[in-house]
Amino acid sequence: MSNFFNKSDLTRQDADKIVSETLNNCDDGELYLEESKSESILLDDNKIKSSNYSSDLGFGFRAISNEVVAYSYSNEISKNSLKNSSENLKSTLKSIKGTYNHEIPKSNKKFYEDINPIEQKNLDSKLEVLNKVNDFLRKKDGSVKQVTASFAGEQKSIEIIRSGGEALTDVRPLIRFNVSVMLEKNGRKETGVYGIGGRQSYDDYLKNDNWKNVCEEAFRIASVNLESKPAPAGEMKVVLGPGWPAILIHEAIGHGLEGDFNRKKTSAFHDLMGEKVASEGVTIVDDGTIDNRRGSLTIDDEGTPTERTVLIENGILKNFMQDRHNARLMNTRSTGSGRRENYRHIVLPRMRNTMMLSGNQTQDEMIKSVDKGIFAVSFGGGQVDITSGKFVFNCTEAYEINNGKIGSPIKGATLIGDGPSILREVSMVGNDMMLDPGIGTCGKAGQGVPVGVAQPSILIDKMTVGGTKL
Repeated sequence: MSNFFNKSDLTRQDADKIVSETLNNCDDGELYLEESKSESILLDDNKIKSSNYSSDLGFGFRAISNEVVAYSYSNEISKNSLKNSSENLKSTLKSIKGTYNHEIPKSNKKFYEDINPIEQKNLDSKLEVLNKVNDFLRKKDGSVKQVTASFAGEQKSIEIIRSGGEALTDVRPLIRFNVSVMLEKNGRKETGVYGIGGRQSYDDYLKNDNWKNVCEEAFRIASVNLESKPAPAGEMKVVLGPGWPAILIHEAIGHGLEGDFNRKKTSAFHDLMGEKVASEGVTIVDDGTIDNRRGSLTIDDEGTPTERTVLIENGILKNFMQDRHNARLMNTRSTGSGRRENYRHIVLPRMRNTMMLSGNQTQDEMIKSVDKGIFAVSFGGGQVDITSGKFVFNCTEAYEINNGKIGSPIKGATLIGDGPSILREVSMVGNDMMLDPGIGTCGKAGQGVPVGVAQPSILIDKMTVGGTKL
């Protein structure tokens, strides 16, 4: 745990005094202190291409009066720097009126250990694993033409100081391991990518040669793509596989359930609270409390304990995800969803681990019910319009379904639609819910934060598929 006051002329008493004086007549605000250490190591073309290590230290100071948010940050933690930030905030909020909201609930639960994954395992041992990955895949098959493997690790320590001297702390580990393999057969090249990660040490993922499982999955995806044929196009039934395909729910539906978009009435869901917005049996939650998951946090970036927030229950819209600012303006409470990329950024209501819960059907039942359609197992990039929920997603692994049976793998399939409509087209919800492997990063307003997704297999009765079949 970082002690921010050992590294500067700023004492805790100074910080408490400046924070309390600055926020005295505000509605809310805090001093957010952060120290982060991060690394990335990349193997490509049979050699280690790069190895980077960086550290950062700074604070963000926020004052809120009614709808106005004043924010100042610095990468220098000092008494003078904090005083300057205080003056900046006061000048922005020239007519401050408000009653400071002191209420922050407390929790003794912690969803990951206070570890430093970067220092737990030395550089040589990480390089050794990456070289083993390269050798393992290149010896596997003569069709392997390219192997790329990477590690990324981070340890972030934060402290939040609120008016009145209240302090909240957290230490957040995060790692990711990624493998990409390119195969060539009969002049055709295809790539498979797979990765894992979460808020644990590298060894939790790599012990007992678990790195081989990641290699095998990347190789399998590339092999499937080598056999793929052009995707069909048109309106048809779509079966989404469990796990990572929930990224579609995250993008097309989850963003529309964040508090700021609904307060500003720019979300398609803003006036639908308590109404039926999805098929019966569709329940979607956003949960920040799953042990060691990429999107899990003990406290959010305002100090509020995270929770399991039910967003849609059996098709009925129940809640939005809220930070303190938007919750206050909407006369509700924070759901522990206030997040920022780092001390340079303001807090926004954001997703954590967004999940559709299991139903009662099996994936086999879904496949058998489809005469003509596609089975989408994994996605790559996509685009979404938050206001309408309209999306386009590229499938990185998909198969055609003919007469109730999975057929050939297909390439170039894109799923096109809008979140609100898709929710109503879900006719079967599987009993096979699966978490994603721990690779998600969510972008919003220029900020990226780690997130998770999960879902069972689901059958969507009507969806537009963009294909490449002539």
